[in-house]
Amino acid sequence: MRLQSIIRAIYPAQCVACDALTDDDFGLCSACWREARFIGGLICDTCGTPLPGEGDEENLQCDDCMTIARPWDKGRSVLVYSGVGRKLILGLKHGDRTDLALPAARWMAQRIAKWPLLDTVLVPVPLHWVRLARRRYNQSALLALALANVMDRPVCVDALLRPKKTKPLEGHSRDARFAALSDAIVPNPKRISQIKSKHVVLVDDVMTSGATLAASAEAAKSAGATNVSIVTLARVVKDA
Repeated sequence: MRLQSIIRAIYPAQCVACDALTDDDFGLCSACWREARFIGGLICDTCGTPLPGEGDEENLQCDDCMTIARPWDKGRSVLVYSGVGRKLILGLKHGDRTDLALPAARWMAQRIAKWPLLDTVLVPVPLHWVRLARRRYNQSALLALALANVMDRPVCVDALLRPKKTKPLEGHSRDARFAALSDAIVPNPKRISQIKSKHVVLVDDVMTSGATLAASAEAAKSAGATNVSIVTLARVVKDA
């Protein structure tokens, strides 16, 4: 205990979103917690976006998921992509904040804790090798590894490959995103045995239109996954 006290005195716990001191490691301070838009209550069962109204009714869908064919079964997300949620995503994705993977994984584990996870393998959304070389890490793979550790589930970080390089999709329309990602993600032939006849849970940092997750889900199903679900740290919503 004395050693821990010395370490805490030298390296006090700080909020993962700002420099404020906190009681515990890998958490949010009270101000950031109040600002963060954690998704709860009524949600779309397919993509995890928050829905208007109150309650905990299941099997509801948002307008997008009622009109767009989603090649996965269930989806959950932790935060709305705005404010603190956006700050955490940008830090993880572009700011070398790899330390954010652990608190994010803990929140994500809570969101899917009720899912039956027998014969489940966690699979991150892949990056093209050029982008991976520039960024030095795949933030979705970091999240999948941390989530696997938190939930004690198997993970296969290279189950899917992204041989087709696509331009950044920010600012593109929904249709343009889906068109750009057509055939961009494929199963890794060396890892098919690890996802065949399994429940694949795709892990990504943020869902916008769902085009990347759809391409990943289709690739997983083409490799023999029995069903596919998705979990993301953040979800872009229309009113954010």
